[in-house]
Amino acid sequence: MIEKLEEIKNEAQKEISSCNDEVTLNNIKSKYLGKKSAFTEIMSNMSSLSQEEKREVGSKSNEVRTYLQELLENKLKEIKDTLLTKQLEKDKIDITLPSKKRRTGTLHPLTQVRQEIEDLFISMGYDVVDGPEIDTDANCFELLNLPASHPARDAQDSFYITEEMLLRPHTSAMQVRSMLANVEKKPFKLICPGKTYRRDDDDATHSHQFSQVEGLVVGENISLSDLKGTLELFAKKMFGKDREIRFRASYFPFTEPSYEVDVSCFGCNKKGCSMCKGTGWIEILGCGMVHPNVLENCGFDHTKYQGFAFGVGIERVTMLKYGINNLKLLYTNDYRFLKNFDRKEM
Repeated sequence: MIEKLEEIKNEAQKEISSCNDEVTLNNIKSKYLGKKSAFTEIMSNMSSLSQEEKREVGSKSNEVRTYLQELLENKLKEIKDTLLTKQLEKDKIDITLPSKKRRTGTLHPLTQVRQEIEDLFISMGYDVVDGPEIDTDANCFELLNLPASHPARDAQDSFYITEEMLLRPHTSAMQVRSMLANVEKKPFKLICPGKTYRRDDDDATHSHQFSQVEGLVVGENISLSDLKGTLELFAKKMFGKDREIRFRASYFPFTEPSYEVDVSCFGCNKKGCSMCKGTGWIEILGCGMVHPNVLENCGFDHTKYQGFAFGVGIERVTMLKYGINNLKLLYTNDYRFLKNFDRKEM
């Protein structure tokens, strides 16, 4: 049996040394130390030996088992280390190669223009207020001098949620909210930027959801010249210091008198081009003096107080300011388009 154990040791050593994968190594272990191995068979036949032979065979079997187990463990570690080295070499990164430029985002052009408008009016002493995008029919129409029978309400074509609640079709609803909240009826100046909603077909110049900035000033001795001076400063800030504005008579239920405001074309400087359709002027907003009925509806004495209001579309200003010819570009979130408005690169 001693010779047989030595023979098992030598044969196992040769197979272990030439082994290169874990599966084969496990098979070798089972072959030489498993339950059906020659080594286990020798151990099961030791009962027939004398005491002296048992001691000799037992000592030799322990020696062989310990030797083979250590050999198997070392070989397993060697195989795993080799595999790990190969994997690390495969996954190796060449740090000397130039890195890829990380694409970083920037403020959306609509956000940039909105912030420019806010900064301008804050510098003029205006408050910036916010309001709900879902409002009452009274705030959106009734108190703004647009009763249910008023034909101008058909042009709004609003999104009604219930008979009394709707998605606001204009930020003018904040005129009402602000005047009603002004319990002491003190003079004030504010702008309200925000989203508005109207039933409209989406195309290159229209959208069912768009952004407005509503401006409102209420106080004593407020005149049309105050409105004109304010809007002239706005036009020069947003479109260039050489810009001029002109007022054209119009109609809005909540202002009287009412006007459409044009800015001199910054593409041709009033000479006529495709941008201004040959007129030399570009329409930018609507405005007027706050209607006495609106003042009275909100608790202000129209014989003591006057006011002016204006509403401008942020998308329209953005498109004119940057020469964007398709409104849909502002809503696609295409990096190739948005990267043009990175202030660090402009």
